[in-house]
Amino acid sequence: MNDEMLVSVSAFPKICDNNCAFLKILSENFGVEVVALNEKIAVNGDVRGIERATSVLEAMDTMLSKDQQMDAISVRYLCTLAKENRLDAFMEEESPVILVTPGGRSVRAKTLGQRMYVDAMSKNDVVICRGPAGSGKTFLGVAMAVLALRNRSVSRIILTRPAVEAGEKLGYLPGDIEEKVDPYMRPIYDALLELMGREQFERNLDRGIIEVSPLAYMRGRNLDDSFILLDEAQNTTIEQMMMFLTRMGMNSRACVCGDTTQIDLPSGYKNGLDDAISVLSKVQGIATVSLLESDILRNPLVQKIIMAYNARGRRNGSHAQ
Repeated sequence: MNDEMLVSVSAFPKICDNNCAFLKILSENFGVEVVALNEKIAVNGDVRGIERATSVLEAMDTMLSKDQQMDAISVRYLCTLAKENRLDAFMEEESPVILVTPGGRSVRAKTLGQRMYVDAMSKNDVVICRGPAGSGKTFLGVAMAVLALRNRSVSRIILTRPAVEAGEKLGYLPGDIEEKVDPYMRPIYDALLELMGREQFERNLDRGIIEVSPLAYMRGRNLDDSFILLDEAQNTTIEQMMMFLTRMGMNSRACVCGDTTQIDLPSGYKNGLDDAISVLSKVQGIATVSLLESDILRNPLVQKIIMAYNARGRRNGSHAQ
């Protein structure tokens, strides 16, 4: 016999918006019936399902009452936390706004893993982050770089990435350095355009406040007063990673991020990201963070795809490439 609970929520119109799409997500995740009923929400089903669905409804109500953004992906993440008994830990502390985009969007960490990542970047000079596609590692790294520039903690942002696919042929491509490396930096450009707006981004790029450089061009430089972001770090060799980390000058910070399930290095090369995490994890001033599949906040299918490939990799004793 099923039980029923009526839940009162102050954000009733928002929770039940869009043809009750959020309520349908709760029903799918917990195997209960969740329906809007006379300005309240009725939850019907087994006791465990009701408890979890109710806890997510209360969390949604709290977040919406504070004008935090809520979408289907956010609701699914709250459901995941409830299943893992981590929802209370998530709700104990509110994620602060990192910055507000020109379009009015508040940028903040959306998962527990992302909170650890942002907190590490605010407290350490070097942060090394490993995580799957869609977990926010590059976007949040760029957001923290933009914040440091706005706060005048640094005077420039330097973005770099190994152009593994181009190899030694990079110099033969047409155009200047920025044009040569542009295809490899597109994800970072997209983040900067959203965070800064096109006009400010292009102005800062023209003035050299934002600098884009392939990793190979970093050798021999000493980078002072900079926030340096190395993306796709899984495609660095050990020697390249050491070269990059030793470019830091006075009053500089570095963020290194990558996904070790997407390594494009030739066979026989050990990637610099895993090696750096192993060697530097106990060095004071350096923080290492690992984001998980549960931190993926893209289309829900992305998480399922990555989980399927990783499961196959574990069965075969290797990472999915």
